[in-house]
Amino acid sequence: MTCDRYFRVNATHRYMKQLRFLFLFSLLVCITTSVSGSYILIPMDEEQKDHLKSYGITYWVLDKGAEAWWLLNYRGGSFAFVHNALFEKECRTRGVSFEILPDVQFNGLLEEIASPSVNMDAIKLEVAPQIAVYTPDFNEKGEEVQPWDDAVTMVLTYAEIPYETVYDTKVLNDELAQYDWLHLHHEDFTGQYGKFYRTYHAFSWYRENQKKMEKLATDHGFAKVSQLKLAVAKKVKEYVVGGGFMFAMCSATDTYEIALAAEGLDICAEMYDGDPADGDAQSKLDFSKTFAFEDFELIKNPLYYEHSTIDNRNRKVTPQTDYFSLFDFSAKWDPVPTMLTQNHTRTVKGFMGQCTSFRNQYIKSSVLVLGENKPASEAKYLHGTVHDGQFTFFGGHDPEDYQHFVGDPDTDLSLHPNSPGYRLILNNVLFPAAKKKKQKT
Repeated sequence: MTCDRYFRVNATHRYMKQLRFLFLFSLLVCITTSVSGSYILIPMDEEQKDHLKSYGITYWVLDKGAEAWWLLNYRGGSFAFVHNALFEKECRTRGVSFEILPDVQFNGLLEEIASPSVNMDAIKLEVAPQIAVYTPDFNEKGEEVQPWDDAVTMVLTYAEIPYETVYDTKVLNDELAQYDWLHLHHEDFTGQYGKFYRTYHAFSWYRENQKKMEKLATDHGFAKVSQLKLAVAKKVKEYVVGGGFMFAMCSATDTYEIALAAEGLDICAEMYDGDPADGDAQSKLDFSKTFAFEDFELIKNPLYYEHSTIDNRNRKVTPQTDYFSLFDFSAKWDPVPTMLTQNHTRTVKGFMGQCTSFRNQYIKSSVLVLGENKPASEAKYLHGTVHDGQFTFFGGHDPEDYQHFVGDPDTDLSLHPNSPGYRLILNNVLFPAAKKKKQKT
């Protein structure tokens, strides 16, 4: 290389470094400097154009290292953070409604919310939670082994909230500890493949999934898939007991509980694991090991699309009348359930799933019901504490697809930006961001 060329190249490198430094410096200034001492308010009442992306904006702000406020029971559970040009531009880009409040006005709002005479509270959100979604990771060619959607991954993607996927190998290798929040969805932790045998056992996706699951069990030293799933369920329990947050929907709610209660028992019929189920398994269930449910009965018919009596499958509810109501909690004294039930409506449209709802008689007294369909004697939305961790169970499969069938297309969330049901999912996503706040007892 000639001297002239050497100096030209190095000059170019120095120039690029200077530009990069100036860009990063400008970004830092933009993030940390408030414009005229003002705040951005993200209203979450009926004035919000896109409730779902509003959660994504708030997560993004936290991920940038800034703090945010969750204004519980104020205009549907609004969010607020320091105003700067970068944050304002991102709100406009994502189509999220916002208001700019001068510092004096925002401080006055905080004083109003702090008043003992109103059922409101301002919760500081500090750190963007690390999110894990439990889903199969053996689709080497990007093929869909399981022909159904996942409401949580869809809404995380739509809201632009990042997440990572984990499955059995990562769980058994104790990798859950690096995450703040874990989602379980359409999974059968009993090893019965969703009890789809009668209708779908001849389908290629069913046979392929069974073959891969059996290999996965063998690779980890288990003789049966049910044993593998029990080991995973116990690792998840360790994660929650140790302080993790678990959110489950659809079949991951009741089958998770059944797997824990049936530890050491064979509840799988021959077509699922090669030998008959234990005929006395019901009397041997240990409900002390479960999170939310007790005294339920197993559905022993291997060809019936149901796992236990936890699910209110024979509910006499029509699609037109299927609604559940969210309970009101004291924002100042019960901030956790208040966060989980923030919405712009207290009445939410119901939806079905492999586990649609939970019969009240099987819910443990220690579990808090967040939403219920009282005429049907069922709960839809539950929350509980296990040692240092917490869990939430949400019945149903997809809040905007009343009865999702195998093979149905994914829901287009751009058509449902104000979905109350999907808001409940995202409440759970942001909830761990407030975990450092000392809760009142």
